[in-house]
Amino acid sequence: MNTIIKFTENRVWRTYQGGKQLDIIEGKSNPQDSSFPEDWIGSTVEARNIGREHIKEGLAMVQNESGQTVPFRDILKSNILYYLGTEASGQPRSLDDIPLVKYLDSATRLHFQAHPTRQFAQQRLGLPRGKTEAYVILEIRDEVTDPYIYAGFQRSPDRAQLKAWIEAQDIESIEKCFDRIPVKPGDVFLLPGGRPHALGEGILMLEIMEPSDLAVRFEFERCGYVIPEKARFMDRGIETALDSFNFSPVPPEAIDQEFRCLPRVLINDEQGNQVEELIGDDKTDCFIVKRATVTSQFKRIEEDFFYGVVTQGAGRLIVDGQTVELKQWERFFCPAGVTQFEYQSDTEMTILECYPGRQQTEQS
Repeated sequence: MNTIIKFTENRVWRTYQGGKQLDIIEGKSNPQDSSFPEDWIGSTVEARNIGREHIKEGLAMVQNESGQTVPFRDILKSNILYYLGTEASGQPRSLDDIPLVKYLDSATRLHFQAHPTRQFAQQRLGLPRGKTEAYVILEIRDEVTDPYIYAGFQRSPDRAQLKAWIEAQDIESIEKCFDRIPVKPGDVFLLPGGRPHALGEGILMLEIMEPSDLAVRFEFERCGYVIPEKARFMDRGIETALDSFNFSPVPPEAIDQEFRCLPRVLINDEQGNQVEELIGDDKTDCFIVKRATVTSQFKRIEEDFFYGVVTQGAGRLIVDGQTVELKQWERFFCPAGVTQFEYQSDTEMTILECYPGRQQTEQS
């Protein structure tokens, strides 16, 4: 039985440029931006890349106990109860409960886009999950002086006006609907499904989302690449895409309340070890994100599975007497069956922990 599962890089082709920082993390000799700006960490989701259907990408591959390389989701299916545990109702969790966790490194502003809510995906697309997502900002490139994101319309167009702008690709008018939201390392944002948005250039972040690759891309070209028509509106047409939008304006004074998440301290012991809740079930039922800061020996008890990402420092993870060495940028999976574990660090180590939502119901 696998306990702690480490992941190697799992780069995925996207319609924008980036990834130089990921090359650096991976130790490549000539790091550069490319069409592989994301690393899907332990992913159980296949990428939806129109025109590249013949290339299977997105699924994380790991070694099983026999030394064979298999999809990570096959390992999970071999013992769902051990790896994923149960919901509060006592029902076993499913693969649809697993958040999709990514490194994302942007060299350019991403396309203006939006994602459906879970309710929209279920009712209109016949799919179990939408794509509410969260950002934890990790690093900013040195050459970027004013890093930012766009989130929600600050000045909402009406539906007919937005449709006309999209069809004409009047990006200047679309961009005027948004204000730049300044970001810095450590910032955390939650983008509910339906909210139009775009990530600015030069940002390395951890992105946590519902397990889908659904996107309405209403800007068709970035860096010389034109998105195929089938990839623009989830292959459903512009009217269905517009139905998925949340047009309610988010004025500048409401941006922080609507999108920014402030940490809440859950544990703070005498040795300086700490656990903060970055995104809790008061914000969304799609996933939970915590940040553990380890300064010495730190014993933990958790009931749910989680993905761990070491964002600073180095140390160790000890489970049932077995030691797993952890270095900066490494990522791993801790099964629900591992309820007690211990972090250790000789200096200081920071780990982002990404858990399933606590209320996985069809009515949410």
